[in-house]
Amino acid sequence: MQATPQYREEPHDIIAYELHGNGYLNITSRCTLRCSFCPKHQKTWEVQEYDLRLHREPSVEEVLEAVGNPAKYKSVVFCGLGEPTQRLDALLEIARTLKRQGALIRVNTDGLASLINGRDVTPEMAEAVDSVSISMNAQDAELYERHCRPKRQGTFGAMLDFALRARESGIDVTMTAIDGLPGVDIGACERLARQLEVKFRRRVLDVVG
Repeated sequence: MQATPQYREEPHDIIAYELHGNGYLNITSRCTLRCSFCPKHQKTWEVQEYDLRLHREPSVEEVLEAVGNPAKYKSVVFCGLGEPTQRLDALLEIARTLKRQGALIRVNTDGLASLINGRDVTPEMAEAVDSVSISMNAQDAELYERHCRPKRQGTFGAMLDFALRARESGIDVTMTAIDGLPGVDIGACERLARQLEVKFRRRVLDVVG
């Protein structure tokens, strides 16, 4: 008697999830950095009990379907356990569509989109994105490289330049740093943000989401 073939069901990835009244979009696991404090480098993909491991990157259509009606959220935020601007074209297409439906759009980012794309992308982003939250994470390049472990050179300066250009493009910019990382001076990080004329928010080590 011939056995019935067993087909493996495709894993159910979490593409959209809700926190604090906002809709969060998980569109990639790829990243420019290898931050020592990132949950995935501590062998967990969970954020507030959501498993954000992606087995493949969702299409634009799949993301929009997962969001549904954006009016149910205070804002829509691109933020998973990867860097959303690694998929800049998809991000902008999704953001433009949702913005036409009245959504406020935020991108949580490492601020390296212009570096990895080889051009200033902030004018393009300004057409679809209302605000960005940029992970500064240190007050100088040496500490930044120690904690964020970038794959490319010049990332700290590129991140600061992105923040400045984003503000000049009309995007509401907030920079963040994590209180609890060895050597990180939160006051110095805030002063650096003020010099760029952008907002600053203190985060706490191991508090994610």
